[in-house]
Amino acid sequence: MSYLFAPPAVVSVPVMGLTEGFPVHRIYCVGRNYEEHAKEMGFTGREPPFFFLKPADAVVVAVPGQITSVPYPTLTNNLHHEIELVVAIGTGGSNILAADAHKHIYGYAVGLDMTRRDLQNDMKKQGRPWCIGKAFDHSAPMGPITPAAQVPNINQAEIALKVNGKDRQRSNVSRLIWNVAETIEQLSAAWTLQPGDLIFTGTPEGVAAVVRDDLLAGSVQGLEPIEVRLA
Repeated sequence: MSYLFAPPAVVSVPVMGLTEGFPVHRIYCVGRNYEEHAKEMGFTGREPPFFFLKPADAVVVAVPGQITSVPYPTLTNNLHHEIELVVAIGTGGSNILAADAHKHIYGYAVGLDMTRRDLQNDMKKQGRPWCIGKAFDHSAPMGPITPAAQVPNINQAEIALKVNGKDRQRSNVSRLIWNVAETIEQLSAAWTLQPGDLIFTGTPEGVAAVVRDDLLAGSVQGLEPIEVRLA
């Protein structure tokens, strides 16, 4: 079939040790999935998980060993950082049991769920979707994917973010309210997961505003760290 114009290039993320890239299908994000972050956002307890999506082309690949420039978005004066463990799905499926979730995981990466907090809060007050606050251009910087077999202790990994060299967020993946396996079970009941899906699993406490020229250094133990500067 011919097209009226050239279709967009496939969005892909590098894989550590491979020349082939990981083609991105969808980006799913889990909201308020660390207890202390839920509290700082005004919520408590183990509420049922909820999800929102970002477009695949929101991904900005942070090159290992380099500082990657990410533009400060339009329409906001309150851009927040949210450091997250990203799960890359290699085998799709629906109604996946938590006990089988590991069979569907290709690997993991470090990601940032950048958030136009002022716009998100406005949408919340009006009972409207969050898309303008979450799903904007360049809102999902992330590092390369490490195959799952190389990080067997990912569920006990330290997760952290520094801004201009100072700690902002620091926690452990073990503190997820809904762990990776449970998240996959819940997600796959609502959507059929596909190879190429990315799951941003939630952020710990310490989210705060960043401004132009800030340097964000994100890490998850065992994975390639990322460095992003807001331009």
